[in-house]
Amino acid sequence: MVATLDTRAKLFLSLTAVFVTSLVVGDLIGGKLMGVPLFGQLHYLSVGFIPFPITFLLTDLLNEFYGKRAARTVTWVGFGMAVFTLVVVTVAVAMPWHPDTLQPGWTGLTPSTFDAVFASGRRILVASMTAYVVAQLIDIAVFHRLKSFTKGKLLWVRATGSTVISQLIDTIVIQSLVWSGNLDLPRLTNLIITSWVGKVLIAVLLTPLIYAGHALVQRVLGLEPLPPDAEPD
Repeated sequence: MVATLDTRAKLFLSLTAVFVTSLVVGDLIGGKLMGVPLFGQLHYLSVGFIPFPITFLLTDLLNEFYGKRAARTVTWVGFGMAVFTLVVVTVAVAMPWHPDTLQPGWTGLTPSTFDAVFASGRRILVASMTAYVVAQLIDIAVFHRLKSFTKGKLLWVRATGSTVISQLIDTIVIQSLVWSGNLDLPRLTNLIITSWVGKVLIAVLLTPLIYAGHALVQRVLGLEPLPPDAEPD
């Protein structure tokens, strides 16, 4: 007998796949800092920030339509894939280079350019895994507390409120672990504040898309959110 997936299972699989991909890609590119003009100054911001809106939307949909147990499962799947990525990157960095690639005339990828990206990226992966697990579990818990408190109403309150709290913790942990020793305290503080404020602003700006995503899942796919009391605390 061939197993078939219903609409709810297919959506869950798709959301999980995009979520994990966004998480891992964000970790790999996070070592690049860009300049963001704000209040007349140029502030630091990691390009790992780019996938954040995607993960924010997906986390909300997973929480709303599948519940905190499913969301926690996806959290641990994401953590496992981040560990897998770290192992693969570590092995790749340790592999010996072909002698031809070490010659002065070689025009392809060289050890210095490869290691500058991926060897340094291992520190970001470790920091991200630590911050990610803590922040995601807090986000899930706060989201469902707010959902229960508002009796399933005011979607924007639980979506934005859980992000404000969890991403403050995530930002402090990951930026401190990645840039401690590379940035002085004022620059590190600048990076933390800019990243966190940016995430909060995006969470607010994405509110219409959150409602649109819910409407799409409900009206097109015919799925309903779990009621606030569907899962015990």
